Parts: sequence; C-alpha cells; structure tokens
Amino acid sequence: MKKQQGFTLIELLIVVAIIGVLSAIAIPAYKEQAVKADASSGVATLRSLLTNTDLHIQETAKFPTTLDQIGANTSMSSLGLVTIDGTPSGANGTLKFAYGKKSALSGADAKFVRAADGWKCTLANIPTTLGITADDVKGCN
Repeated sequence: MKKQQGFTLIELLIVVAIIGVLSAIAIPAYKEQAVKADASSGVATLRSLLTNTDLHIQETAKFPTTLDQIGANTSMSSLGLVTIDGTPSGANGTLKFAYGKKSALSGADAKFVRAADGWKCTLANIPTTLGITADDVKGCN
C-alpha cells in the first residue's frame, strides 16, 4: 500500500491566515501609493508645459491665453483636464490640472502659478481622507 502525502487542515489554515495578514498590510499601502501616483501624474502633466509657457512668454512678453499657444490641449491626460486658470496678467498666470472622476483625487486641483519670482506649485481640495499633502507629491515641493 502507498503512503498518502499532502497538507493537513491545520497547515492550510495557517497559510491562509498568513496570506490574510500580509494582504491586510499590503492593500492600504498600495492604495496610498496609487493616490500619490495620480497626484504626481497631474503635476508632471503641468510640469511638461512650463518650458513651452516660458518660451511663449519670452517671445510675446505675455502669458498664453489658450493652451494651443503652448502646444497643449485640455485632455492631455486621462486623469483630468488642463486649463489656463483665470485671466493672465502680463507674464504672470496659472496653469491648472483638475483631477477627474478616473482619478483617486477626483475634485482636487494642481496648479503652477507664475509670478515675478518664478513658478510655484500648489495642490488644493485634496480629500483629507486620503492623508496626503503637497509635500508627498513628487515634483510639487
């Protein structure tokens, strides 16, 4: 007669418990990284337009009034919309990324504001439940 080999029920339950503990730790960490990735993606989209905007200002001495002037469009990213926020004043103005429904940051905004002292990045309307700040977003600090 052959000897049967296999795992006991206790061994299988221990493995399932270990997998449960690991996933309880990993899933929240993954979600936090996904939120930070969304935020960084919006900031990177705007950052890619800064050089074109500076070149436009250098050539015309005015902040662009449309995205076409800097080789951009509103739907550059699937995560949200790019716009020129407000009315530019001379060489100063604001580029804005509004996070859309596909993003974990839906309703939040990333902005690059150009003033006499250069570009400044800000994030606004980030849901407090996400637990991130502008300092956590690469490219915006």
